[in-house]
This record gives sequence, C-alpha cells and structure tokens, in this order.
Amino acid sequence: MVAAGLLAFSFIALALGAPTWDALHVHDARSTAPAGYKASGAPDPNEVLNLRIALKKDNTPLVQKLLDVSTPGSKNYRKFLTKAQVAALTAPSDDGVKAINAWLQKNGVKATPGATNQWLNIELPVSKANALLDADFTVYKNPTTGVTTIRTLAYSVPASVRPYLDFIYPATAFPVQAKKGISSVHVSGTFHNSTHVARADASCATAITPTCLQQFYNVPTDPATQTSSTMAVSSFVNSFASTSDLSGFLTQFRPDIPSSTSFSVTSVDGGSNDETQPSTEGSLDIQYTVGIATDVPTTFFTVGTQNDGDVTGFLDLVNNLIALDSPPSVFTTSFGFPEELVDPGLANNICNAYAQLGARGTSIFFSSGDSGVDDGQGGSCTTFRPTFPSGCPFVTVVGATQGVPPESAADFSSGGFSNVFAVPDYQSGAVSGYLGKLGSTNAGLFNTSGRGYPDISAAGVSYQVNIGGTVTDVSGTSASTPFVASTVALLNDRLVAAGKAPMGFLNPFLYSTGASAFTDITTGNNPGCGTDGFPANEGWDPVTGLGTPDFNKLLTAVGL
Repeated sequence: MVAAGLLAFSFIALALGAPTWDALHVHDARSTAPAGYKASGAPDPNEVLNLRIALKKDNTPLVQKLLDVSTPGSKNYRKFLTKAQVAALTAPSDDGVKAINAWLQKNGVKATPGATNQWLNIELPVSKANALLDADFTVYKNPTTGVTTIRTLAYSVPASVRPYLDFIYPATAFPVQAKKGISSVHVSGTFHNSTHVARADASCATAITPTCLQQFYNVPTDPATQTSSTMAVSSFVNSFASTSDLSGFLTQFRPDIPSSTSFSVTSVDGGSNDETQPSTEGSLDIQYTVGIATDVPTTFFTVGTQNDGDVTGFLDLVNNLIALDSPPSVFTTSFGFPEELVDPGLANNICNAYAQLGARGTSIFFSSGDSGVDDGQGGSCTTFRPTFPSGCPFVTVVGATQGVPPESAADFSSGGFSNVFAVPDYQSGAVSGYLGKLGSTNAGLFNTSGRGYPDISAAGVSYQVNIGGTVTDVSGTSASTPFVASTVALLNDRLVAAGKAPMGFLNPFLYSTGASAFTDITTGNNPGCGTDGFPANEGWDPVTGLGTPDFNKLLTAVGL
C-alpha cells in the first residue's frame, strides 16, 4: 500500500508540472589526497568557496586553425586570428550553458562569467557546495609547505549537465607550488658601474654576459624599431625585479644603450613588484630580456596569491593575456610543475588556452626544468618524471647547454616525454628518429608515445646577474629561456619592420624549415633516477631539442 501511495503521488506531481529529481552521478574522484596533505577536520559550513566550472568544448577546430596559421607552406601561414575569431572557435554550446545555468539556478546558485567564455564562476558556502555536489569538503594541511586548503575527494553532478561540464576547479585538485627553473646560484663579487664590456673569449666559459650570448648566437645589438612587437615576462612566488639593479646591469654589460631603459609592470591576482626585495629569478628574467631584446617593449606580469595555488595563477595569467586586444608577441615563463601533480583536466585546459594565445600570434616559451629526468625525485625514483607545461604541444620549451661553442648539454637540463600529452604530428618524425637511436636504453622509464621536450636550447650556465648590487652567478633553464625569447622578439621586430607578421607559435616552423637555423648539440646527457638519463644525439633529442639558435640563419629561414 505504501508503494502504491508513493507511485500515485509521483503521478500527481508530474501532472502538476513539478520538476523531476535529476540523479547525481560521480563526475570526478580521487582515492586519497596527494602526498603531504592530511585531513584535519570539517571546515566552517559558512565559509565561502570560490569554484570555477569549466565548460566542455571540442578544441579540434581551434587546434586546426592554430596549425594552419603556424605551419610554413600553408596559405594562411602567420595570418593570425582576432580576439573575436578565437572566442567564436572556443565558445561552448548554447545548450550546455543553458543546462548548467538551469541546474545552478534551480539550486539557488548564481553563476558569473569567467575570464573567458569557457568558464563560469560560482561562490557558495561549504554547506551548500556539499549539498549541490554530493561532496565532502574537508580541511587539508600540508605540514611541509604550510599550505592549508579545503578540498573534496569526489563530487557529483546531475546527468543533465554531465555532457556539458568538463570539471569543477579546484574541487579535487590540490594546490601545487610552482618551481623555478634555476639550477644553481652563487655570489661572485660586487657590481661596479663601469663601462667595460665583457668579451666573448675564454672567459665566457666561466661567466656568461650579454656580449657572450650575442657573439655565441649572432644576436644583434641594434635596437628594435617596431613598438607593436612586444614581450611579456611572467613572475610567480614573489619573484620581484628591480629597476635600479637593471640599470646597474645595463651600465656594466650594455653600455651601448641607456641605463634608464626599463620595463612596465602589470598585476594579476593581486601581484606586486617589491623592488626593495629583488629575487634571483625576477632579476635574471628581466636583465636577460631587457638586456638582450634591445628596446623591445617589455612587461613584467607579476602574479600574486589571490588564487588557489600557483597552477591557478598560470591559468589566470594566460586568460588575462587572451583577453587583451593586443597580446604580446612573445611570452616567456621560467616556472613549472611536476606534471603528475597537476590535475589532467586543468593541464589540458591550460594547454588549450596556450593554443588560443598562439592563434593570436604569440610565441610562448617555457623552461624545461633543472633536475634532469627525475625532476627532483632523487636517485630512488623508478620512472622519469616530466614537467608541466613542457608537455603541452602548443608551447616552445627551452633546455640548457654549457661551455663555449661547440657546446654540450647541461646535465641539469630537464627533458623527456609527457605522460598526459601525445606526441604531436609536427614532432612525430623527430621523436621516432630519436627513439630508434635510443633503442632499449631506459625502457619502461618513460612514455614512448608522449610529446617530447625541450624543443630548442641555449647556454644556461653562469649567467652574470645584478641582485642588490652584487654579482650573482646563476645557472638554469631559467637563464636560457628568457634569452631565447628575446632572440625571437628581435626576429619579430625585423619581420614587422619588413611589413611581415611576427612568428607566432613556433614549433611547426622549428621542426621543418626552421631546423636549419639551429646548431645541433650532440654531446652530454641529463642524468637522474640512477641512470644517465637521455643522451644528446644527432638531430632532436630530449636534452637540448633541435639545438641552439643562430640569429643570422633565422633571418634566412624566415626570408629576410
């Protein structure tokens, strides 16, 4: 009788037009918190959570357009997309947006537009988030890092929205701190405001200056002339840069340009640039962009902590750049993460955001890392550990070399193969060629079908940096990356001056007509995990990529 009564009630409800119950289904789950995080109780049920909903979108059309405008020989080569064209390509379906908004409104939750059209933002107390998502948001603490955060190990959504919802962030994704691409730092003396210019002689084997790099790679000292060709330098974890230190650096090493040459600063997520606390990373990045890419307008994007972990800062920064009417021609970053610690959904989302930026005409550079093949795991590791976003196929990754030409691979230069991103078509021949030479070496320690990195490299040992008036010797892919980015910024300036478009996404060019502009590095390796790592070899290799740039050959390769 009870069952019959309930059945009759349900028919009455349907007849009166009452909404039917939409069952929740687990959308994302993890078995445990990441290593280092321990549950420490329930949060205040009234504490407000800021969650982001990533809307599902087929990015195939975007990637096709990116490759179309980035591949030499295409009729659309370097005919970049507008902001509106990229937005149209990445817009989620109207049905999806309506379904998700209807679900939220039904539960009394208001969504606001995110930084791009692929995101919605919601704010709600813990108690409501638990009810909405059938979740168990809990306080987690990491005693090692001091991070305290609120996360759930699983969440569910109705069947009606699952086809349209990619993921909710940062529900199950725990904070990961960005790692700087610096291998070593040591103080080597005091800066003096002399006008002596270092020579690219034997001293360059022990101390790298702008003059060394200019002569190694035929980089011009002539100032840029095109203000539309710009460069962005990213900064995380309070990596500040000082204008006075830059002035001293230019006086010492670039006396041919005004010591007042500087950079602008843009804040993301509450970031600041405390010039009284210059960091090694910030100083290195600014001094070897402004000090190499002469007169290229350079902006220091400083990302603060008003986000939920440094990975979120990466997302916020790239979305900030996508939203600009005129994004930078070159974007360089010397930070990264262990790939395995980044939520795969978020990793793909950020990577696709880089594809959007590349389609707008931006060349994107990341350092490969500075821990060989193990990314800091130590000698006991059982598999090589790739870095992120090095595995993203839509960025150009820079490794490091050492010595004067002919150079060898720097042993700290991280490189390998992604476990998240497959090898892209533009790189498949280079990767298969290397694996054929490698044979069974390191078998089982890496993903043979993953995207390989780095793509290219440059000197990365013993850069001379001015930090608070002190000469500091810095090594790492954090050194090689801003230098390579600056070289491309100067190339862009020449292209624009000739009435041509800038380079944009570089990789299809690098692995085809551009390969001849790089000097192959065939000696050295990047040890780790109790192995010698990957050896450098003829052609592309996962230590130095395709090799080091020659500016004059780059000019020839682009038809100048």
